[in-house]
Amino acid sequence: MSTKIKVQFWLVSGLILITALSRLLPHLPNFSPIGAICLFGAAQFQNRKLAILVPLLAIWISDILVNNIIYAAYFDGFQLFYEGFHWQYISYIVTVLAGMLILKSITIKSIAKGTVMATLLFFVISNFGVWISGTMYPLTGKGFVSCYAAAIPFLGGTFVGNSVYTAILFGGYALLSKRLFATN
Repeated sequence: MSTKIKVQFWLVSGLILITALSRLLPHLPNFSPIGAICLFGAAQFQNRKLAILVPLLAIWISDILVNNIIYAAYFDGFQLFYEGFHWQYISYIVTVLAGMLILKSITIKSIAKGTVMATLLFFVISNFGVWISGTMYPLTGKGFVSCYAAAIPFLGGTFVGNSVYTAILFGGYALLSKRLFATN
């Protein structure tokens, strides 16, 4: 493995981890970097396993910190995973996979498409998980509609978070890699 590829791997992985840890900062509801992290991993890692594994690992590390520091009062003891986490992680994996298709060439248009797609995938899959669990809404058509209707106010925060963090990740990487890999 060439030095450039190693530096690129650690730069991308580091940006993903730092961005995931930004979840510890105060923020608006659902203003999160997670969709952006999934898209960035999809675009930057040629290896599909790394494209999925690095973002999931960074998100999981941030989940552990968020759940055991910020939300510790809501749990009885240390939390490695939270109830219903699998629905969100499924949405992350699907986002990475879809991002690999959408971001074959990295353009403002493909990044914008990916951002919208990441937002909608998270909304659809995570809220389906809330509904299907049967703990908050009845497993009926009315319960299904109520679940999604109750989630609509959070959709904007998810989209804005994905948009801001996508711009930061893709823009920051472009600037850093230009400096690091410039040929003299």
